[in-house]
Amino acid sequence: MRLVEEAHTAGAGITGVVVAPELARTTRGTELRAVLERHAVPVQEVSAKVFASLADTDSPQGIIAVVEPRRWSADDVPLEGAAMLLVIDGVQDPGNVGTLLRTAHALGARATVVLRGTADVWGPKTLRAAMGATFRHPVIGFDDAGFIAWARRHNVTLWATASDGEPLPRVLAVLVGNEGAGIRPHLNAVSAKRVAIPLAQGAESLNVAVAAGILLYEVSHGR
Repeated sequence: MRLVEEAHTAGAGITGVVVAPELARTTRGTELRAVLERHAVPVQEVSAKVFASLADTDSPQGIIAVVEPRRWSADDVPLEGAAMLLVIDGVQDPGNVGTLLRTAHALGARATVVLRGTADVWGPKTLRAAMGATFRHPVIGFDDAGFIAWARRHNVTLWATASDGEPLPRVLAVLVGNEGAGIRPHLNAVSAKRVAIPLAQGAESLNVAVAAGILLYEVSHGR
């Protein structure tokens, strides 16, 4: 229900909805259906058995929506002022990617750039982890060469995260990579510096989404 609510509130195009009888068992579900119908969204009720065959979760909440989200381009990203971006390089876990998008949106990043090898930002697990941020936060897909050219053209200062990096100052774009392999060498090569979060003795690393949250907070609040 949360994702459908967020899609509607964000103005994403909901072209149709399938509901199960159980949606009407909660006030929230009843109200959501009423709101969608008031906005002329086609609603089709099906049996619990049919609905279960359509859902991709073990405990569905009684509603499935067909959504046409906004597709962002690089030209849609406002870079004036002290803009902050997040760049994801090859993070494969969809839960982490969704959490990264949710965190970037919450902490004021203008957009998130997604590079090769990163989990599908529109996959069901990614969408659920993003908690609706995907419908509001610009997500731009780039190949490596296109991203490097775009960053240079717009004078984007790129800082790559690494365990042996320097303590974090104020930066413009934060690049996080695959938790096992790290950021790919040619992206490290075009980064101005490598930065790190100081960890307690004996701590090896942080989850990539947690690390990105700390980094984005530091960037947005300065030091």
